[in-house]
Amino acid sequence: MKIKPTFFRRLLAACQLSLVLPALLGAGYQPGSAAAEATLPEQLIGSSQQFLEQAVSDYLQRSEIQARHEIEIHQLDPRLRLPACDKALSTALESPAQPVGRVTIRVRCEGANPWTIFVPGQVHIYRSVLIASRPLKRATVLSESDLKLVERDVGLLNQGYLTSIEQTVDKKLTRQLLTDQVLAPVHLQQAEVIRKGDHVVITARSGGISVRMTGEALTDGALGEQIRVRNQGSGRSIRVRVTGPGQVEAPM
Repeated sequence: MKIKPTFFRRLLAACQLSLVLPALLGAGYQPGSAAAEATLPEQLIGSSQQFLEQAVSDYLQRSEIQARHEIEIHQLDPRLRLPACDKALSTALESPAQPVGRVTIRVRCEGANPWTIFVPGQVHIYRSVLIASRPLKRATVLSESDLKLVERDVGLLNQGYLTSIEQTVDKKLTRQLLTDQVLAPVHLQQAEVIRKGDHVVITARSGGISVRMTGEALTDGALGEQIRVRNQGSGRSIRVRVTGPGQVEAPM
């Protein structure tokens, strides 16, 4: 019966290891000590998580924003091995300017063997924002029944958002909205408070003198806009500024 040579090689290696391993242990060798000489992905993720928690808390407090948040650090390649750092790792927000949405954290070793790595993450900030409670047509003048507040991740709202019904007073839609669609500032413009043909009060002021007369609007007008009206007393057409529903002001 022939025994394969590989059997003898394995047996010889086992005998050598049994003789050499005690000597290595006596000299201070620890199995797996190579891992202690490297900065592992778990350390990078932990440092990034800790940094973002503080950065987000500071941002919310500084901005006086009432919101809850969640932080997600993306997985790194488990094979990544960076030299162990003999100093505490430094972390900073690489991008964007504020810790909202997709973020990149710069982790740096400033020790004897310096290195820098960029760790990706995601910051979810949940706020109550206005959405359409039903389908709304373009040019709709908004009322409280048209909208409702729901929680959304504002880091995903690239067009912005609104957080209060008061922000929509005297506003109309520039485009139609679907049910549950988030209302953004770009969807709003000032609604007309005066319509063509409306009777208006024209006020002219100069110093402490104020003169009032009646007129008729010749065009529609929103708050603060310039429109033309006809002075019913003189019959002249003049340019005035809309100051409120049925109220305009003329230069004197």
